[in-house]
Amino acid sequence: MKEFTQIHLELQDDQWPDTGTDHHRQIVRAIVVDDEGWFYFVRAFRNDDFGRATLIETSGGGVEPGEELETAIRRELREELGAEVEILCTLGLVSDHYNLIRRHNLNHYYLCRVCSFGARHLTEDEKSCFHLSTLRLRFEDAVREYELRACTPIGKLIAARELPVLRLAQQVLEQEAEAESK
Repeated sequence: MKEFTQIHLELQDDQWPDTGTDHHRQIVRAIVVDDEGWFYFVRAFRNDDFGRATLIETSGGGVEPGEELETAIRRELREELGAEVEILCTLGLVSDHYNLIRRHNLNHYYLCRVCSFGARHLTEDEKSCFHLSTLRLRFEDAVREYELRACTPIGKLIAARELPVLRLAQQVLEQEAEAESK
């Protein structure tokens, strides 16, 4: 894989008042693609303190105590997408805040290629509170979906975090395809 500059973003929550941070969370997330150029995301339906929203988001979640980042992303992708993956590269780090819940997130992003799909293993909250489902989209459709879902405060925060990473992933994939064609 050709060398590229990883992303490093420091984002602030401009949707809710800043009342301080009382906890930090290490999170792993992945831009997941298959051999045919399809991207995989999760769709969530929320109606909670953040408001009512339908969202698109990368798969991922919290890193368990003592867990390595690459182990965590493989676990999260198995749970949420039912996917076994090859980790292609690290895309970078996005630091963001959710003022409403006083949390600071360190989101470690990976680019992963699907090797196979199996059963998903969602938590009860993912099933009953967020109604997680899988989205399979082309790059342009994913960008449009993020832009469409940025009509709510939480959607704006997620789009600000994820669209730059998705665009970087697409650039990396295009560079890889170009290098392979030579």
